[in-house]
Amino acid sequence: QVAFVDIGLEKAGFLYVGDIDVFDLLEYEADEEATDRVELDREDNESGSGTRMVDRGIPIQDLLTEGQEIVVQVAKNPLGTKGARITSFITLAGRHIVYMPTVNQISVSRRIEDEKEKERLKTLVSEIGRSGEGYIVRTAGLGRNKEDFFTDSNFLHKLWDNLKGRSDQQAAPCLLYEDLNLIFRSIRDIFNEDVERLVVDSKIDYEKCIEFCSNYLPHLVDKIELYKEQVPIFDYYGIEIEINRALGRKIWLKSGGFITIDQTEALVAIDVNTGKFVGHTDPEETILKTNLEAVKEIVYQLRLRNIGGIIIVDFIDMAKEESKEVVWNALTQELKFDRSRTNILKISELGLVEMTRKRVRESLSQTLCDPCPYCEGKGHIKSPTTICYEIVRTLQRLVTNNLSRKNITIEVPQPVYNLLFEEETSYLDQIEKSHNIEVNVRINLKLHQEKYNILT
Repeated sequence: QVAFVDIGLEKAGFLYVGDIDVFDLLEYEADEEATDRVELDREDNESGSGTRMVDRGIPIQDLLTEGQEIVVQVAKNPLGTKGARITSFITLAGRHIVYMPTVNQISVSRRIEDEKEKERLKTLVSEIGRSGEGYIVRTAGLGRNKEDFFTDSNFLHKLWDNLKGRSDQQAAPCLLYEDLNLIFRSIRDIFNEDVERLVVDSKIDYEKCIEFCSNYLPHLVDKIELYKEQVPIFDYYGIEIEINRALGRKIWLKSGGFITIDQTEALVAIDVNTGKFVGHTDPEETILKTNLEAVKEIVYQLRLRNIGGIIIVDFIDMAKEESKEVVWNALTQELKFDRSRTNILKISELGLVEMTRKRVRESLSQTLCDPCPYCEGKGHIKSPTTICYEIVRTLQRLVTNNLSRKNITIEVPQPVYNLLFEEETSYLDQIEKSHNIEVNVRINLKLHQEKYNILT
């Protein structure tokens, strides 16, 4: 069950019945039967991208009506042909906590494993939080004191109160709030004591970073530097090379092996190959080494390219079960450091690993690239030979249906022209003789390789 909601974008957002905050829309608190049909599905989500209710049989038409105005949040940005996935469970991310005003629950990030620390953090947040509302302690909250959480919660509470006030005053669809820009979001989510320094090549952005950190992370201000070298910052730190590498299909491994990454609408396929690496001893050892090296690169590329959704990894076939176990354990270990939520299945008999990675925003290639206008995103075009045969078949249909036609002119691109007067010239000769017509071929350099014009 899904509703399509006009949120002011080109495509309507889609709202699953399980993403509707029942208690906010209807007064279900007094209806015990209805309450029994709904339960929370907590995922300790740090990203602030929405929570989820599990439907227990409430028809969506009983929750929403056409023309009704509701407050929603984008949980997943529009991707490809799909509109944005939205939710009415609002989540606002701070530095140390995620605030959930519509959920009555306190959770701790699954990355914080110490049970005593979990209980301490829950107690602290319950003391500074609002009654009946929800909070998730982020990984950055590990070891923090009450004052840190109070600063975070105070800011988020004011933000939510402001949002509610604006929603009462403005007509839908309208933007009530958008997340921080890339720079400030990176500071909030990534910049911490483990980061050696933050280098900024714009004086304006540098001053904004100083101001932002002075207000929220004063202990990190000294780590911010203004880049002053003459060489472009991406060249100085080798980032340009990494970007180009991240947009390529093939990634070479240090051993001489390589992986290929193919991204489609449905899934991402990653293939591991030994390439130039043949080893000098046991083939199984060579395969294991290549697969283990590929594991690190695959996880790195998933993060770098921001790849999400269904991912299939085709490792090189391993004969020994212990080798498969070693590779699988290495993959799960590397994924522990991934900020996005992942689920991974065991290696199959075919050497395949099926996994999912949470996708919220577009991948790097979708952000930086457009589909090829020449091949229309297919990744291939018809060969000149194929086009030649298409032209011959089209000519045969034309002359068969119109026997009075005596002269035909064809405009073709250069590669097709060359073939028609070399390997494939006999086909045109045969048509001319059998139908007593004259076929003239001329070059049109403006034509796409798959296009041609027949003029009569």
